[in-house]
Amino acid sequence: MKRLVNIREQVVPISFIAAILIIWESVAALQIVPTYILPAPTKIIISLFTNLPVLKEHILVTLMEALVGFVISIVFALFISIIMDSIPVVRRAIYPLIITSQTVPMITIAPLFAIWFGFGYLPKIIIVALVCFFPITISLLEGLASVEEDLLNLIKSMGASKVQLYKIIKLPSAMPGFFSGLKISGTYSITGATIGEWVGGKKGLGVYMLRVKSSFATDKVFATIIIITLLSLGMLKIISYIERKAMPWVHDKNNMVWEDE
Repeated sequence: MKRLVNIREQVVPISFIAAILIIWESVAALQIVPTYILPAPTKIIISLFTNLPVLKEHILVTLMEALVGFVISIVFALFISIIMDSIPVVRRAIYPLIITSQTVPMITIAPLFAIWFGFGYLPKIIIVALVCFFPITISLLEGLASVEEDLLNLIKSMGASKVQLYKIIKLPSAMPGFFSGLKISGTYSITGATIGEWVGGKKGLGVYMLRVKSSFATDKVFATIIIITLLSLGMLKIISYIERKAMPWVHDKNNMVWEDE
């Protein structure tokens, strides 16, 4: 039953995407839209594989910026979330600032980082860290706050310290929310690095995209978008794999639900 449902869920989106690609290819073949505006999907794929040797170096730079910024955001999110959860005054002071910070589009403040930190790796890493910080922090904070009060009181009555409280109860209970934030931020990390590279730099997918855009090589722009999408999906898959290893009981529970049905 589970297998049939999975197949049915996959057929619909695959069929829809295939229909879009066929229509797109037909429009390009009939030259209804100029090629420099909308190249055919086949031309985009050819361009992707043709320029892959050139793109490899840019991919590695973007990946490095994304991974370093992502790790930094995780460390800061863990620290800030625990501090805000354990000290209510700090939460009331910082939480509104974190929420308000998300109303400012990152693309608007990216040029400031270029002015302050130059055109090297640092401003891109900072942008990635800022982009990824919010989803992880909010998800983890909500997870820490959702622990049942009776359970906390029980552990406290047994003489547990604050460190033991987080180690035994709060952090394990907040793991589902934490990994939800990681999944969102993981996909954002590649985009954040690309946005940072738009401001300026020597290498990276964002820099490459600006170069080919200036020469109206739209097929190469689309090829870069495909790579960014694949990298984001790869990050999502890796985080999902780590989640299954870190929380096997959640995966087992889902399987039990399917078997009962």
